[in-house]
Amino acid sequence: MPFRVVVAPSGFKESLSAEQAADCIEKGVLRAFPGSVVVKAPMADGGEGFTRALIGATNGTIHPVTVTGPLGQPVPAFVGFLGGCAEPTAVIEMAAAAGLSLVPRDRRNPCLTTSYGVGELVRAALDRGARRILLGCGDSGINDGGAGMAQALGVRLLDAAGRDLDRGGAALTKLDRIDLGNRDPRLSGVRIDAAVNWHNQLLGERGVARIFGPQKGATPEQVEELAAAMEIYAARIKDTTDIDVGSAPGAGASGGLGAAVLGLLCGKLHPRYDIVMQYLDVDDYLRNADLVITAEGSLDGQTPFGKVPAEIARRAKEAGVPVVALAGTIGKGVRLNFECGIDAFASILTRPCSLEDAISLAPKLLARAAEDAVRMIMIGMNLRLPMGKVG
Repeated sequence: MPFRVVVAPSGFKESLSAEQAADCIEKGVLRAFPGSVVVKAPMADGGEGFTRALIGATNGTIHPVTVTGPLGQPVPAFVGFLGGCAEPTAVIEMAAAAGLSLVPRDRRNPCLTTSYGVGELVRAALDRGARRILLGCGDSGINDGGAGMAQALGVRLLDAAGRDLDRGGAALTKLDRIDLGNRDPRLSGVRIDAAVNWHNQLLGERGVARIFGPQKGATPEQVEELAAAMEIYAARIKDTTDIDVGSAPGAGASGGLGAAVLGLLCGKLHPRYDIVMQYLDVDDYLRNADLVITAEGSLDGQTPFGKVPAEIARRAKEAGVPVVALAGTIGKGVRLNFECGIDAFASILTRPCSLEDAISLAPKLLARAAEDAVRMIMIGMNLRLPMGKVG
């Protein structure tokens, strides 16, 4: 029987898409074991690649649009429509309009970046007749609670003098009231289902500003400013709609975008794999596998909380298949991943190098790491321990 390997990676942020990562791993596997059968299942978690993964799985269509980027400049983006659906269903990934990859490193300030373009993507979907919208939340470069998205759809966020707020998360510290009177009326006739990380909170010590703000460039002072802004924002949403986004699971997804979906757009939040796995046949692949290789840019103590490697490992364990995880970096708390089903992990980096070099060399490094992992597994498959050495 051939050796069957399922390759199910996430993308490596700002470096490799999930599809590219799967190609690299496949190359390494086949170099080590040319006779193996490799099944590629590039994964989407709501972030970059979400739209193309679902469109590819359903033979859908992609429509290019231009929207406002996180820094206020026009950026090329896209809206997808699922194939084979009786109900016109649009697929949007917020990262296409407000992703971290759209913010240059020297301009990262989540006090100022906006999700306005995400609202423009929703409008584009409505213009094309969508009756349902699947909104992928992940890889964001914003911390505005989805306020910009709501503003693009006609929601007015006003200060004490009745003036519209500027865009960006810090502006929400001046939020006095919310006016839904001019909200796009088409929203009442469409279902919005957002695929979110269910563990992401809007408020508190594990709130979005404190956990993810520093990753997006926030200083300690800015983190506290954004945390205070989210408190005010949640309170005003509660005043306006009686929806408590402050404690809702997933409301902190994508810089708090989940809060606006739930509290201002009448949408619903779902654990992201509940959405994704409706369209990807990963479980079928796992049942017939001898080995699973997954990957992401960073493997650490946050991975078990909704990241692709942990989800793949959980499902692989149900099928009784061993899992190897490859990562660009190995971070604090990584051993927690053993508890969610990852059997072994390794960094693709073999020597110190700059971030720029790691990104540019990622295809070569990932292929080599996959080859090395499979060669080690082959040694184990052929190992014969002498009597008395077992156990």
